[in-house]
Amino acid sequence: MANDKRSLAELANHDDFLTRHNGPDEGDVQQMLETLGLPDIESLMTSTIPGDIRLARELALEEPRGEAEALEYLKRLARQNKTFKNYIGQGYYPTYMPAVIQRNVLENPGWYTAYTPYQPEIAQGRLEGLLNFQQVVMDLTGMPIANASLLDEATAAAEAMALCRRANKKVKSACFFVADDVLPQTLDVLRTRAAYFGFELVVAPAETLPEHEVFGALLQYPGATGEVRDLAPLLEQAKERRVMTCVAADLMSLVLLKEPGALGADIVVGSSQRFGVPMGYGGPHAAFFAASDALKRSLPGRIIGVSKDARGQRALRMAMQTREQHIRREKATSNICTAQALLANIAGFYAVYHGADGLRTIASRIHRLTTLLAEGLKQHGVTLAHDSWFDTLTLKGLDHGQVHGRSMAHEINLRYDAAGTIGVSLDETTTAADVVTLFDVLLGDEHDLSVSELDRHVRETGTTGIPAHLDRESDFLTHPTFHRYRSETAMLRYLKRLENKDLSLTHAMIPLGSCTMKLNATSEMVPISWPEFANIHPFAPHDQVAGYKQMIDELSAFLVEITGYDSISMQPNSGAQGEYAGLVAIRRYQKAQGQGHRDICLIPSSAHGTNPASAAMAQMKVVVVDCDDEGNIDLEDLRGKAEKHSESLSAIMLTYPSTHGVFEESVREACRIVHDHGGQVYIDGANMNAQVGLCRPGDFGGDVSHLNLHKTFCIPHGGGGPGMGPIGVKAHLAPFVPNHVVTPLPGVDEKAGAVAATAYGSASILPISWAYIKMMGGRGMKRATQLAILNANYIAKRLEGHYPVLYKGRNGTVAHECILDIRPLKAASAISEEDIAKRLMDYGFHAPTMSFPVAGTLMVEPTESESRYEIDRFCDAMIAIREEIQRIETGEWPADNNPLVMAPHTQADLMEADWERPYSRELGAFPTEATKAAKYWPAVNRVDNVYGDRNLICTCPPIDAYRDDV
Repeated sequence: MANDKRSLAELANHDDFLTRHNGPDEGDVQQMLETLGLPDIESLMTSTIPGDIRLARELALEEPRGEAEALEYLKRLARQNKTFKNYIGQGYYPTYMPAVIQRNVLENPGWYTAYTPYQPEIAQGRLEGLLNFQQVVMDLTGMPIANASLLDEATAAAEAMALCRRANKKVKSACFFVADDVLPQTLDVLRTRAAYFGFELVVAPAETLPEHEVFGALLQYPGATGEVRDLAPLLEQAKERRVMTCVAADLMSLVLLKEPGALGADIVVGSSQRFGVPMGYGGPHAAFFAASDALKRSLPGRIIGVSKDARGQRALRMAMQTREQHIRREKATSNICTAQALLANIAGFYAVYHGADGLRTIASRIHRLTTLLAEGLKQHGVTLAHDSWFDTLTLKGLDHGQVHGRSMAHEINLRYDAAGTIGVSLDETTTAADVVTLFDVLLGDEHDLSVSELDRHVRETGTTGIPAHLDRESDFLTHPTFHRYRSETAMLRYLKRLENKDLSLTHAMIPLGSCTMKLNATSEMVPISWPEFANIHPFAPHDQVAGYKQMIDELSAFLVEITGYDSISMQPNSGAQGEYAGLVAIRRYQKAQGQGHRDICLIPSSAHGTNPASAAMAQMKVVVVDCDDEGNIDLEDLRGKAEKHSESLSAIMLTYPSTHGVFEESVREACRIVHDHGGQVYIDGANMNAQVGLCRPGDFGGDVSHLNLHKTFCIPHGGGGPGMGPIGVKAHLAPFVPNHVVTPLPGVDEKAGAVAATAYGSASILPISWAYIKMMGGRGMKRATQLAILNANYIAKRLEGHYPVLYKGRNGTVAHECILDIRPLKAASAISEEDIAKRLMDYGFHAPTMSFPVAGTLMVEPTESESRYEIDRFCDAMIAIREEIQRIETGEWPADNNPLVMAPHTQADLMEADWERPYSRELGAFPTEATKAAKYWPAVNRVDNVYGDRNLICTCPPIDAYRDDV
């Protein structure tokens, strides 16, 4: 149509992204509304959301921007960042991510859109990757057990402090020792945690540890100033005095240094960032946590273990999940909910690709260049603070002003300490030419140093910065996995083989309630690989991060408008971390008002397990508020408990819409009751995807909320992390959000300690949420929420005749998710929610959330990104499974031999010579036409959880298991 009558504005492609993010088109919407018996989508919103909380205007966000336009604007922001050569160190280093890993893992939706491996049969690939990571950590630290990653080194150290207290029953002291050369950001986080654990920190030189009565101690290895100290005598003395010890270690240095396990440490923590993961202005990076065998059942976070499946074959799973917060609640040892699985996998694959020999080459080159730098500087009269080093030198007597001027001219960042010293940390990317440039910067242009001559001298004299008795003597990474994939071809096929074992959003919808597995659009993901975002040090000078600052400020402004709060703190790097930060802000505010005695936290019985765990970490006493038969908060019980604890009431933690999938009509009243008794209202943002553009927690009573950017705002789950959990706060709480000792934040109380290692958490993934909001605009954000609610109600309507929908709102609708009650079916057929979950794998789906928030149920959340076709495919599968259960109820199939209890079905099942089952192979493995057209095969049969916990093995399997792996 050459003579198109549409206006230029109408011809613009700004709305294209909305139609690509949202699954249902207008025809789908009308058909779903007809199923619901509603004339339009606004009628559904009116029936679902209480009128007294509805936002009476449109969000004051820009009109949607096209993908190309948004990325062009973001690129302009990125170019404002200055990618100087960084020698700042302090726990963050430039590194090289192998291209085969960047393209096939970091930038591959088969890896980054997967969910936490709670269903191990369809997660064997990333479980193997995480097992590799554990093996790397165990080998390099010399410890017998390691978890599958934590958020960052600072919070891992805080978890170690808590574990020392829990595990050390023999020492009554409430004091914890921290060496004064521990990284400053780690000490900052420790101070915050210690204040609410009731611990006193003793910060002093490491050698004074024996002088203090403490229950535990944290030592840095090498120290923040670069010194490589022999910790063995200190650790031995501590053991004799029943003091538990933690060593914060640099993982790359352990390639050459004697491992902390051999020195006598009880716990070893650190960051795996320099194993191929960009600095990204602070994250995300996978921390590691390793410990002695005696502590293996007390480790925080997730542990990958080796078990067996129903056929007796090796199978991996997350071990000992009963330790986790969603089960133990306020008795949990930690509130950890997400790890850094994607980044742990990248670090593990980095070690697989390089192997022990490659890592030795990298670490030796780093150390050699550092030694050459040290020798050259000494020849020119520069004083070194220490006579030992791995990659970091601290220099005395240099003129800060002159050195800084020369470094800026060469676009180089060094570390300038308040004591007048200058720090230089080398890394994998440093070259001999870089060392020459460093001589120019540190000494001026008139030196006559030659790197080749220095190298010859060092080799002839055997000069090294590592004391001889601290040379590593033990082997590491001896397992075949770390020897087999040296060529890119072999590595590529290994990564693809693992990817093929996993189900992700590339295969099907993942209908997990409370987890919001929505589209992670490619255009949102592209910027995280841009060097202007990826290669920025978190402690780079302010004038080098203008682009980051503007992007973060814009994202904060978007979130302020969306939530109704007055300010946003971007520091928390997970949802659970956001909960903790929000509660700490409340406690700091109340203390400043002379009400520090307020310590009661009211939590509804339906709450997510992180809520009571976070409250306990903030030294609050949890009082549970009952829910009524409809799943709503019992207002009378709330009034009674608020009245009873009025003098001590600190806060209530609400989830809205409720975890039961309902917009509770009484939310304003609940907030008012708590405010009337002097408390603050924390509204969990886990279900924010049902609110955006329709209502705002800051308007109907919230004082603080965390926002799961990896749910509502499209950061991918990454197989169990990364995540981001920034908090929105009302103005009175804004001064009490986390600050940061290295990067102080404007408008925040300088005494408000950090909750994460960097000021803006996992900053490098914030462009994902920025791009999502920018491309959706206010209109698009609202439409997405409406479609999320429509999709959930459509599922509830289609399935309610087959499975009871446990909770509905006053008008018979649900919010963005619905809970299917499996308990009546189990009573009639002995089929459990787990059997249905495993059977769904045969139909090509991940299961909904099992037994949360109500045992014996399935919680389904479709999100707005799923089309009616995919939703119907899921509903058809659930209905077919219900018909299969009916055949068990009638006795056609025995209770112990049917497609559900035998699920999932693998290719090995179909190869059985004798098929002794009362249903066909075809029904077992290909129950629908869709599965015949495109079959996803579970890698193993049902995994034996009990066996895995009773026989805890968390290392890579023996060589025999790999003989057929080609």
